[in-house]
Amino acid sequence: MIAVGSGEALRLAERGDADAVLAHSPRAEEEFMAAGHGESRRPVMFNDFVIVGPEADGAAIRGLSDAAAALARIAAAGAPFISRGDDSGTHARERLLWGAAGIDPAGSWYLEAGQGMGAALMMASEKQAYTLSDRGTYLSLCDRLELSVLVEGDPALRNQYSVIVVRGAANADGARAFAAWITSPAAQQLIGEFGLERFGRPLFIPNAERR
Repeated sequence: MIAVGSGEALRLAERGDADAVLAHSPRAEEEFMAAGHGESRRPVMFNDFVIVGPEADGAAIRGLSDAAAALARIAAAGAPFISRGDDSGTHARERLLWGAAGIDPAGSWYLEAGQGMGAALMMASEKQAYTLSDRGTYLSLCDRLELSVLVEGDPALRNQYSVIVVRGAANADGARAFAAWITSPAAQQLIGEFGLERFGRPLFIPNAERR
């Protein structure tokens, strides 16, 4: 098992270097399937993205219900924003939100980490900047961060994960077995309980289709 961003995971699969992919970049997954690279794609679970930032909130986005509008305020204020910049599912969603805001982010206020979510959050905390994060990673690190959740609840922030069995997989039986397991009632129950003990709430909501 290799943990990489969704974009890199799909590229590995397209090259034949992965048999199954768990991804959270719906548009890229749809393109992957349309190109004939996937044998099957099934929903597994979802959580949500949040926009986090410094408690002082210089861009005044706290409590907004429109994520694109929040990004527009950040850009207008020239407030520092950390992008993952790594073609991950989170980065893809960020680009969609900037597009919805009608903004092509650039300038000294917009910094690309080129790293994973944890590193981007730590950088945002150090620079007292804003960033887009999946809620689970933020919760796992929040005790080490000087960042607060400022924007949440927009339907555009829903973060869906799906499992794809790669067409022509070297270990096709193993890939199908993994997809069957992660969407099974037993695995879905485990997913629904993950995080409860530590955070008092599940980090993911299982939503596999019953077959």
